Amino acid sequence: MSSNEPEDINPYELLGVTTESTEAEIRTAYRQRSLKVHPDRNRGNPDAARKFHELNQAYELLLDPLRRMAVDAKLRVKEARKARFSQYDAKRKNMVEDLEERERAFKKARVDKELETKARVQENERIMEEGRKLREEREQELRRNAAEVQEAEKRANTELEPPTLGTLDTTVRIKFPLSSHPDMTTPTSLISILSRFGPLDEQSIVLSLKPAPPKKPRRVIALVPFKQVGGAFAAVCASGRADTGLADIEVNWAEEKEPELIGWLKKMGKLSTAARNNATPSTPAVPTNGAITTPALSATSRPSAATPATAPLASASAPFSSFPSSFPDLETSRTPITAGIDAGLDYESLTLMRLRQAERERLEREIRERDAAEGD
Repeated sequence: MSSNEPEDINPYELLGVTTESTEAEIRTAYRQRSLKVHPDRNRGNPDAARKFHELNQAYELLLDPLRRMAVDAKLRVKEARKARFSQYDAKRKNMVEDLEERERAFKKARVDKELETKARVQENERIMEEGRKLREEREQELRRNAAEVQEAEKRANTELEPPTLGTLDTTVRIKFPLSSHPDMTTPTSLISILSRFGPLDEQSIVLSLKPAPPKKPRRVIALVPFKQVGGAFAAVCASGRADTGLADIEVNWAEEKEPELIGWLKKMGKLSTAARNNATPSTPAVPTNGAITTPALSATSRPSAATPATAPLASASAPFSSFPSSFPDLETSRTPITAGIDAGLDYESLTLMRLRQAERERLEREIRERDAAEGD
């Protein structure tokens, strides 16, 4: 029978006292032993701290009357069992030792099983936590991809939608020296030369004669609003050209910058400034991109009734800019442009929709493949 089990430490043996020792004797023995096993006096001994702790535990136990009584009872039972064991014959001693060994093995197996269960629970919790983090990361990635797709769609829609027409986008500023055109001092005279580019808002023309500065000719400045932005664009393109009747006449946008709608049309490829031969105001030509090439820059623009029959027309070889034929007539509607310019724009919208659908299908396919790989 084993008599020195590690869990059954005898506090009396640690302090070097007996069960009959008094509290004073226990205190004296503790002071003497503590001086010997104190960690400060045993710096090179790795077990010094453990021994000092065990000595303190034994000292506190023996100073507690109730706990000391329990220890004394346990020691008496142990001594009685040892006495009985000493009286057994060899066969019976072997049987008792075998039983005790089995009991210790059973206790050890139970403790090992509890530790294994605890470790398995901790591992499951760790795996669940990692799975939760992966799931959150996947959801964040999906939300991020969805946000990117929405942003791309929003960007594409923003690029496809034409900007609104400003209040001065159809107005041009006319400048010319009075000495070059002495007869152009009335709105009617301006209408006669500008009406070929498109319908004019005759009631809103503003004309001003600037006094002549020193050593400079007297100038005429006018704000001429067209009913269509196409007419204004054509007039600006024909600025200063003798073949269009605008020799020595400077035509620019009223706000001194190109309207956003013109820039959008150029960006979408619906507006070009390439020269085209054999084009006349009365015979518009339809190119392959759907835009109509005409000096008036609009299929709905026609010479005004105020235009004399003998007014000079553009040369057949003069370059004019192309402008979409379906541009809205501002005479009947001043609302912002929201529809497509021509059939080519619908084809581009369809192409962008197909590209976005293909990109969405590709993202979904990659997510499914990644989920299947992680499941394996």
